[in-house]
Amino acid sequence: MKPQYEHVTIPDGCSVRVYHRRLAQIPFEWHHHPEYELTLTLNSRGRRFIGDHVDDYATDDLVLVPPDMPHTWASTAPVDAGRPQVAIVVWFSGDWARRVADCCPEFAPLSKLLRRAAPGLHFDPSATAMMRGQTDALLDAEPRTRLAAVLDILARLADADAQPLASPSAHTGKSDEMASEAERLNRVLDLIDRRFDEPLRIADLCAVAHLSERSLHRHFMLHVGESVGRYLSRVRIGYASRQLTATTWPVSVIATKAGIPNLANFNRQFLAARGMTPSAWRQFFETHGHAPAGAPQPPLDVRPPSLERTSRHKGIGRAK
Repeated sequence: MKPQYEHVTIPDGCSVRVYHRRLAQIPFEWHHHPEYELTLTLNSRGRRFIGDHVDDYATDDLVLVPPDMPHTWASTAPVDAGRPQVAIVVWFSGDWARRVADCCPEFAPLSKLLRRAAPGLHFDPSATAMMRGQTDALLDAEPRTRLAAVLDILARLADADAQPLASPSAHTGKSDEMASEAERLNRVLDLIDRRFDEPLRIADLCAVAHLSERSLHRHFMLHVGESVGRYLSRVRIGYASRQLTATTWPVSVIATKAGIPNLANFNRQFLAARGMTPSAWRQFFETHGHAPAGAPQPPLDVRPPSLERTSRHKGIGRAK
């Protein structure tokens, strides 16, 4: 069975994403993504599928899944029928974890954890209890509190007892078919991030992804949750917002560097995205010492839209 690709989005202003799931039943849905996933499953029993590893699980269950390894849980029943089944999921980038390990000696063990995680890891009860004891911090409304908890958990898991899950053949490489959809989309996102200041054409993006215009728009709406044009505008306005507070460049210069050289058009797009003009945004920063609050972060019980849309399209339930 071909695993579905999930485009995991890390919210603006955050280094990791935490997802709090509560549901009556965890359905089978085979999927993969390029981020590491640390999942703590509570009040649930069923079967766990990690790469070519299949085993029963029961509360409490703590697993670290490496990038692009297909996985899913499928529950058979809650342990306590009077309470929902729960999954606390942490997604993080391997590049981010390695940078933290390189620059902060206190978190050097993260490099060891990533090396150990190649086959996927099922942690022992003491490590699971340690993470469960941090659930309040993991689910805190303040991103810095969540980040501190995640870093502490990951550092402590580096030396925790754990059972490797998938066989070597399951994690030494990924099939072209499985990688294709993710890699095509990532090539487009990378091109936009590198060249947003240029007059990018849809044809340029289609060429790098080897997709038709129709297929490119479909991929974007399914996995990113917005059109190509809207995403490109959001990247440009995000860059401009940072420059308005970090530099003294004239607004017209920032507009050109952001890829919107027409000043009137730039002002319209900025006002629509931020609710104030570029000059007002800069004035707010100079007055208050910080930028205005951005868009609210998604609630912790809302997952990235990619797999949700795929599930609804196919008429199946949610997965973790």
